[in-house]
Amino acid sequence: MFKVSSMAYEVPLVSGHYAHRFIDFMEERGISQQALLEGTRLESILSDSRQNLLSMKQVITLMESAQRFLEDEQAGFEFGQQLDLQGHGLLGFALLKQKDYRELASMVVQYLRVSLPIMDMQVSCSGEEVRIKLCDVWDFGALRPFIVQIYMGSIYALTSLICRQADFEFDFPMTGSKAQWQRLAPNRTLSFSGKCNQVTVPLSGRPARDDNESLAYYLTRARCREDVQESDHMEVVARVREQVIKYPGREGTLERVGERLGMSARSLRHHLKLAGVSFHDIRTQVRKTFATRYLKETSMPLHKIAEVLGYSDQASFTKAYRGWTGETPGDIRRAFSQSQNR
Repeated sequence: MFKVSSMAYEVPLVSGHYAHRFIDFMEERGISQQALLEGTRLESILSDSRQNLLSMKQVITLMESAQRFLEDEQAGFEFGQQLDLQGHGLLGFALLKQKDYRELASMVVQYLRVSLPIMDMQVSCSGEEVRIKLCDVWDFGALRPFIVQIYMGSIYALTSLICRQADFEFDFPMTGSKAQWQRLAPNRTLSFSGKCNQVTVPLSGRPARDDNESLAYYLTRARCREDVQESDHMEVVARVREQVIKYPGREGTLERVGERLGMSARSLRHHLKLAGVSFHDIRTQVRKTFATRYLKETSMPLHKIAEVLGYSDQASFTKAYRGWTGETPGDIRRAFSQSQNR
């Protein structure tokens, strides 16, 4: 069972930075941006700025277009390895200071939740092992194995910083040869057609890097590849949007979102300002999208829509919606109903 409504697929959520990284990845394989984006209607949003956010529907469209050209069965895993997620300053600092593998695994998961809000993850400890399990949130259909590979490749790159061993289990059959997989993930155990998608990391064993200096150098070199500070702020924007989508009503205030993200309202407002957006704008955009979907695709009473979106009464919701669109909720519902009956 998937945990999001159909309207959530339309809400901007994933940083365009990763879409551009994927385009670069495809161009390295001889697929031009023009060919990749043809027929996707993504040219304008991706040509303007790397700071634009893509909806999950747009992400799926981009990935589906890529499937027309990719012949490499391990392409998703390799792309995940190349995302340079380990270059993130906060994660690097945490890795330098943190010696507990359980905490390290939790940090990996929390960072991936911020950077790629596409799948969710669960961390569990059993004996001398830590398990990171991927959990479905969105319905990707036939794209699911490719998305899983991206996550597994990213987890591989991150766990390689902290340990030399890890077991990767996939819940779909192997594609390509075993030799090709071992080339991408040397000295790792890879199994397919399992019960779930998960990575098992041992709590004991020789660290991947034995001293802080070598790890610090590695992280600094990775960080120099791109402007991480800008990315940090955009990641906060993505996290805020994700929270507002989950809680579009009264639990979606600046203060409550900040609490769930472990940030003060002041700090959260500061990050959003540096990214060039405001919390009010994000919440308004999400509420407007949800409201319009409810009005067009459901028969939910207006007072109930107002309640779901956190308004004290129907009149307040109507006033807000008129301010967003210039029309009342009743106007939108009647116009849509008439168009369906023609």
